[in-house]
This record gives sequence, structure tokens and C-alpha cells, in this order.
Amino acid sequence: MANPFVHVELATTDVGKAKEFYSGLFDWKLEDVPGMGYTMIDVGEGTGGGIMKTVQPDSPSCWMAYVLVDDVSVTTEKARSLGATVCKGVPEIPGMGWFSVITDPTGAALALWQINPAYLEACK
Repeated sequence: MANPFVHVELATTDVGKAKEFYSGLFDWKLEDVPGMGYTMIDVGEGTGGGIMKTVQPDSPSCWMAYVLVDDVSVTTEKARSLGATVCKGVPEIPGMGWFSVITDPTGAALALWQINPAYLEACK
């Protein structure tokens, strides 16, 4: 597997303002996901993403990149063995896949993503 970047996500203190800014700046299609407090970003060509409210009220707005992996649990543990700090274990996004968030030894955050094969088939 090549481990491409597959998703970028904005956690923001002001979702409405961020949506207004990015839809004005770029030709992105924004679509709210009902009941999730999440907005999908369709960039047309290339890697898409999402926008959501920051989880912690005192956290600044920031972008997070996701890298595709074969097995998120194995890759997360490999990252830990290489000096990463695991910030978020391996929760499931129901029906879609699993992710973790790590901080590399230099302090940079990165998310790892394993897609659920059933979800991939359903998208075809």
C-alpha cells in the first residue's frame, strides 16, 4: 500500500465562519451530514475533507491530515514504537472505518485511517 493522504479535516472554533470563508475562497462543495455536526468538503479533483467544531472549547482551529493504512491498530503501535505519542486510540466511525491520531517525535499531529471494506463496496 502506498499510504496516500486521503482526507483533511478542519476542527474550528466557528464552523459557520469557516464554511463561509472556504466556500468563498475555493470552489468547494460543502454538504452537511445530518445529525453529525459535520460538513463534508468535496474539492472536485483530489483529496476531500471535512469541517467540524473543535472538540475542546479552548483548542485553536487547525487542519488535520489523514493517511490511509492497511491496519490502523498495527500502524498506530508501530508509530508508538518509533517515538510517537498516541493522542486518540482506534475508535470506529460506524460503518466507515477506524482512525487514530498520533503526534510524531517532533510534535506534529497526524491521523491514520483504515477504511471499512464494506463501506468501500457500498460506495461503488
